[in-house]
Amino acid sequence: MAVTGRSVIKRGRVTRNLGVLVGASALLLAGCVSNTEGGVPDGGEIPEVSKVDAIAAQLPEEIASDGEIIVGVNVPYAPNEFKDPSGKIVGFDIDLMDAVGKVLGVTPVFTEADFDKIIPSVQAGSYDLGASSFTDTLEREESVDFVTYFSAGVQWAQAAGGSVDPNNACGLRVGVQTTTIEDIEEVPAKSAACVAAGQPPIDIVKFDSQDDVANALTLGRIDAMSADSPVTGYAIARSEGKLEAAGEIFDAQPYGWPVAKGSPLAEVLQQALQHLIDDGTYAQIAQNWGVEQGVITTSQINGATS
Repeated sequence: MAVTGRSVIKRGRVTRNLGVLVGASALLLAGCVSNTEGGVPDGGEIPEVSKVDAIAAQLPEEIASDGEIIVGVNVPYAPNEFKDPSGKIVGFDIDLMDAVGKVLGVTPVFTEADFDKIIPSVQAGSYDLGASSFTDTLEREESVDFVTYFSAGVQWAQAAGGSVDPNNACGLRVGVQTTTIEDIEEVPAKSAACVAAGQPPIDIVKFDSQDDVANALTLGRIDAMSADSPVTGYAIARSEGKLEAAGEIFDAQPYGWPVAKGSPLAEVLQQALQHLIDDGTYAQIAQNWGVEQGVITTSQINGATS
């Protein structure tokens, strides 16, 4: 039954990819900024990575025999995972998982899904793991285990010349990608504090795509956006001076790859990543994508702090 589920997921990728490409084309025709536009960095050259037999031998038999590991991703969330002009899924998370796959001697199969459906699909066994900028939290650890691979904070952005204060944004329109930490925890908490102080709540404007959040801010449809620090930094860098940071990075927490609760895959991934950290490959991949400020020195299983 598990093998059948994995095969169905792989066949379903074609239709999903076409839908996303059509959506990206519509954005381009509308003159909006999209992560499928030209000028997107290619991530640089990745160091040669070889299989490590002692780690690969610990893979669950189903994955080892398939020679593939099914990875749920949600795009676009540049520079972590998004599409290049040809429609190929690229980014820091993608290059890092490809390197892990080489250590393990398997090929990652990146399968697109709604962000909020990836963890349930991991729980159901349809995906082996998720690699889509998931913040490792104590609440999420009740459902799945996480293998930490990065440290990201939250950062707000505003239109250039703005005066938005993330700690005093009462009554403002703040864009977030739906089901992210910013959507379900960070901005709602700030809004509740506004109400408690007798101020108007924050108007939380939710978008399915992080591209749509950045586009809305560029077009003046929202007053600010809140996203993970590497994502906000990347949006600012690509805005041609139209966007700027609103305040400093705060609330740094680990990113993690979710795997099924109690799965032996967690320890295998942790060992593979630690190998890449120790030999310098991990740092090179992070530098290629300009996210080196969030690198870690030790990967953990379930490293949530809150």
